[in-house]
Order: sequence, then C-alpha cells, then structure tokens
Amino acid sequence: MRLDARCDDAIMIDDIPAGRRWHWWTVLRLGVVALWLVAAGTAWWTAPRQQSYDQAEADLAAGHVVAYQWGDRWDADRRTPWFGTADLESSGTLGPLFGWRTPDGRVWWTDTTYFEQVTIAGSVREASYAGPGAIGIAEQLQAAGLDSRSAALQPLGNLIAGTGLAAAVVIIGVLLTGPAPVLGTRWFWFWLVCLVPFGLGILWWLAREHPWARAGSPPASPRQRSRGPLGFALGLVAVLLSSMLLLVLGRLLGDWWVPRLDAR
Repeated sequence: MRLDARCDDAIMIDDIPAGRRWHWWTVLRLGVVALWLVAAGTAWWTAPRQQSYDQAEADLAAGHVVAYQWGDRWDADRRTPWFGTADLESSGTLGPLFGWRTPDGRVWWTDTTYFEQVTIAGSVREASYAGPGAIGIAEQLQAAGLDSRSAALQPLGNLIAGTGLAAAVVIIGVLLTGPAPVLGTRWFWFWLVCLVPFGLGILWWLAREHPWARAGSPPASPRQRSRGPLGFALGLVAVLLSSMLLLVLGRLLGDWWVPRLDAR
C-alpha cells in the first residue's frame, strides 16, 4: 500500500511540471485566436459598404457623419494581406466618390455621379468638385456644419494592422523556436501563414499542428513532411480561391455581408 502511494505521488509530481510546461501553449493559442477574432471582426464591421446618394443626403441632414473623405479611387493596392483598411485617394478635383463614417463606426460610400436630383445653391467653389452631385454633397456638408470633419474613414486601421502583425510575430517566433512541426516543415508553415489571406493560415496551423499539446508521437522525417515549396504553392492557390469565393459570396449575399474589397 505504501509503495502504491509513493508511486501515485511520483506520478503526480511528474505530471505537474509537464502540465505547467505546456500550459503556456494553451494560453498562447487562445491569445492568438482572440487577436484574430478582434482583427477580423473589426475589419468586417468597418469595411466600406456602398450606399445610395439619397442615403448620403439623409445622413448629412441628420448629422450622422462623424468623418468623411473625397476621392476618385480606393487605395486597395496598398492594403495589408490580412485585414487592411481603406481610404479614398484623389488625383485632382474632389470626388466623384464620397465616403463617410457614422457614429456606430460603419463606413459608407457613394458615387456622386449617380443621383435623381440635386439642388445647387452656389455656396461652394464648384471648380473644386467632380460634377453636380459632388457639389450638392459639399453644400450639404457646409450647411450642416460638418465640412470640418474631413478625416480618416477607418481610425482603427493601425489597431487592425498591429493586431495582425502581433499575431504573425508570435506564430513565426513559435515556428522558429518552438517544437519541430509534425505535418510540415517550418518553411511549409511559414509560407502558409504569410500568404493565405485574412490570416487563415494561422488558424490552419493551430488546428493541424497542436504545438501546445504533449507530443504523442515523434515528428515525421523531413521527407515525409510537407516542405516549403508545397506551402508556397498552397498559399498562392489559397489567394486565388479566396478571391473567387469572395466574388461569388458577394453576388449571392450582397455587399452588406461581403463588403467589396476593391469598391469602385
């Protein structure tokens, strides 16, 4: 009986350090998933969505514009590969695109070349704007006392980018200094984490590798594991497939659920 008790005590003593040794992996996993959820949710909520000219007028009349921008294109080419933000750019006159942010943090935009009717009072410098629709919006901004609210449409852009960067640094650090991956080499997962859009490569790594759990079997030999070139190829395929999927879902579900990433 005493021998059994000693054996049980020894087992408990051995288990405690092992549990503590791997406990921080669980915390790290939950932290990375939380960062991903925050970045994804914020990016989706604040993504620009198209609205009508009439809705822009209604929000201006109600004073529901906390920030606005003019431009003729979106800076989509400069977005980060995960959860990028969007701002309007202008190469000349103001417009024809008008974007605005409402108090709930949502971002909307409209093309001022499409309208049913517009009344121009001549209270703004018309040569500065791209057409009568833009002039009408500018006059309403001035009349509502909102013309001083020109600012970034997505002020949380730095937070979103920083969240994605923090998650990437953590994962790459684990790949370099943590246990050897079982299903793929370090280069295999490096390319997937960096190339797969929206940080989904991180979720794939967390689901497949389980670096926080106790190893039940030794890692496979390098020849049996997926290597870097395969990870690079899969990353490129994921980019192509995600673009096609977003296009299809956007047509089926509409701009509300799947915001256009390159709205023009």
